Amino acid sequence: MMSSQTLVGSLGGVALGPEDTGYDAARSGVQRAYLHRPSVVARVGGVADVQLTVRRAAQHGLAVAVQATGHGLNVPTEGGVLIDTSRMAEVRVDPASRTAWAAAGTRWEQVIDAAGEHGLAPLSGSSPDVGVVGYTLSGGLGLLSRGFGYAADHVRRVDLVTADGEIRSVTPGEDLFWALRGGGGNFGVVTGLEFGLFPVDRLYGGGLYFDTRHVPAVLRAYREWTATVPDAMSSSIGLIPMPDAPGVPAPLRGRHLAHVRIAYLGTLQDGERLVAPLRALGPRLVDTLGEMPFTATGTIHNEPKQPRNFYCANAMLSEFDASIPDAVLDLVGPGSGVFAVVQFNHLGAALAGQPEVENAVGHRGASHVLRVVTLPQGPDRDTAHEVAHGVTRAAAAWTLGRSPNFVQGDQKAYEQTRECYEPAAFDRLAALKAVHDPGNMFRCNVNIPPVGDSEHKLRRGTGCG
Repeated sequence: MMSSQTLVGSLGGVALGPEDTGYDAARSGVQRAYLHRPSVVARVGGVADVQLTVRRAAQHGLAVAVQATGHGLNVPTEGGVLIDTSRMAEVRVDPASRTAWAAAGTRWEQVIDAAGEHGLAPLSGSSPDVGVVGYTLSGGLGLLSRGFGYAADHVRRVDLVTADGEIRSVTPGEDLFWALRGGGGNFGVVTGLEFGLFPVDRLYGGGLYFDTRHVPAVLRAYREWTATVPDAMSSSIGLIPMPDAPGVPAPLRGRHLAHVRIAYLGTLQDGERLVAPLRALGPRLVDTLGEMPFTATGTIHNEPKQPRNFYCANAMLSEFDASIPDAVLDLVGPGSGVFAVVQFNHLGAALAGQPEVENAVGHRGASHVLRVVTLPQGPDRDTAHEVAHGVTRAAAAWTLGRSPNFVQGDQKAYEQTRECYEPAAFDRLAALKAVHDPGNMFRCNVNIPPVGDSEHKLRRGTGCG
């Protein structure tokens, strides 16, 4: 086995092998159902560390995986090198140009707070604890996305180290700029992003929590309601079986909830008018809707921050057909005895069109995305997979493809890659992969193989199985 000293040398990075104290902590992110098992973890402190690590990995023919927070672990590496970018956490905000630059290990909460000092907001997602780079490279569906588009649509510059060990700064006008915005981690180790911010300091948002007996009616009504709202209204609904455990708020404990999440770029009065049909569906266990600072938007979904086991499947839907709610409820709804969290996000509006500078983000014609989260445990892992994919199959007749942001957990990520892109975009990405990473060093992800490669060659060499 290659030694950690051989890999990183005397630069600022710290390299850990399986025999070293701290190795398990360094390879572990938020996603704990699947863990990287690299030959070496390189805990990089800056761009020079990343460059040297990539060059050393190339010399030894090793695959390179990258992790900041580990929320969206696509394919865990077996062997190879894991670059841990969590120490590279830095934000710079330019209020005059309404832009921010975030280093590789930065979390959205750092950007939200820094931008908020200037009355600005990023296109961050439901959890401020998620890393900026991985989220954005795969598209980035945010709380304000119906109003402004995907996070990838507003990237201005990408700083990265490519497979040849070169440091690059990629801007509009280059084919690689198109590919990086939506193509995930296939083209290098991104060390920083510059992206646009928006003049949003407050919004109307929060959540409505309905009890178990109201879940079917709320889901059906939400489907109809999303056809009536303006572009400034972004929302989702989660069907969540809450455990009967001390850490769960008493009003929600042990109940199968329908949780409607709202983020509206409008006035309090208009927001109240728009959600009135939802409130009329029945009493709420909790109702947190109201005007809030953007810096508090992490409370809208109120997702847990602690590490956890989960598996995620998804389907981008051409339409939210009236038959889908009943099909989903029959499989994993209240009384089914199956544990699964189901979520529908309303898409469309600004998400439907290409940005001024086009990118690789696919399936812009989708009206909603269906996400399913299950909890793999030991021998029940295959069951958890089947439950998740069984729910998405219930919407197969309306499925355009997948979102790479929500493809997580095991080798099935390889099988779903083509479904994440339009056919012409996938072919273009594969051609660019052959130029920028012909050896497929960066394959521990929703992998786009180089033109001429084939499925059985994806895992060649050391790393990613």
